[in-house]
Amino acid sequence: MNEDTVAELWTVAHKLAEAARVETLARFRTSGLSIDNKRPQDFDPVTEADRASERAMREVLRELRPDDGILGEEEAEHFGTSGLTWVLDPIDGTRGYMSGTPTWGVLIALSDAAGVKLGIIDQPYIGERFFGGLGQAGFTGPHGARDLAVRGTKTLADAVVFSTFPEVGTKAEAEGFHAVAGKCKLTRYGTDCYAYGLLALGQIDLVIEAGLEPYDICGPIGVVEAGGGILTDWQGRPAHGGGRCIAAATPEIHAQALEILSQIPEA
Repeated sequence: MNEDTVAELWTVAHKLAEAARVETLARFRTSGLSIDNKRPQDFDPVTEADRASERAMREVLRELRPDDGILGEEEAEHFGTSGLTWVLDPIDGTRGYMSGTPTWGVLIALSDAAGVKLGIIDQPYIGERFFGGLGQAGFTGPHGARDLAVRGTKTLADAVVFSTFPEVGTKAEAEGFHAVAGKCKLTRYGTDCYAYGLLALGQIDLVIEAGLEPYDICGPIGVVEAGGGILTDWQGRPAHGGGRCIAAATPEIHAQALEILSQIPEA
């Protein structure tokens, strides 16, 4: 991939993030936000902001990259002809969004048959953007810009671990997570995709989740790997297809956590 193509792809990626910012911020912390439940047997909310955010990003792609594929959470997959696919989560952390917390994010990734090429985690309300891949590894926020770089924690005893939900997934998956967390220094919950940005920025050491879809994890893969971290499934395999995922700052704590998590039977 030549320099001009890389520059074009990054320009498009940031335009996608900007388009999503407009739609999500227009509806955040407003009264009367329309919320639907996608799974009657459980609570899986989708808001008018999710749908508007994805529509806006798809419109950018229709204009600037019409030959690329699109895999998004809220609309049908579009199969392109270029060999490249944009993977979009218009709001990762809709429960947080509807509750007014500022840790939801917009996830954008570009992938091909081999995996993720670039990723963005964007938090519109606090104005933070984590981005990585194709030679870039950066962060911008209210206090300026800096490079992504994980920290060098070597043991679980010194590690800070995050997950979105205390129950993680199935009973067996929760037991696996808590077996790892019990060996860590600190466990925190509820930040959705923002945790992966914190790991890439060198603030925390582990993120462990289960039950993910490709649009939940492809953006974080680009960011975490650009920052020097590792993101795999619980068997150490590529994670861009979703499912059970672990992000780690160093090979050492990745291996220590996998020693436990890899023992959890796959469904």
